[in-house]
Amino acid sequence: MTGKSTDNDDITSKLSISVNEQTVAILPDQKNILESLEYAGVETHSHCRDGFCGVCRVTLCHGEIYYPNGEPLAYVGDNEILPCCCVAKTSIVIEID
Repeated sequence: MTGKSTDNDDITSKLSISVNEQTVAILPDQKNILESLEYAGVETHSHCRDGFCGVCRVTLCHGEIYYPNGEPLAYVGDNEILPCCCVAKTSIVIEID
């Protein structure tokens, strides 16, 4: 054993979100990108946490995400994501309108 951890919490704790000239850490206990943004005080709009309404839609400029519960039901255009129900695979850069 080399002492290197492969625990997903260790990986997640090193991820970040760049938005509005601010960098937000993604903490291991946060379930989705929206929770990370809210915890950091970044103003976001949302009505649900299940990907149905699409109000929280933002533009993904760089990085990779995934939807752990499957693709959202709300419309998502090219380069758009729903932070209420997605998780970052890598550090990401987003734009909030």
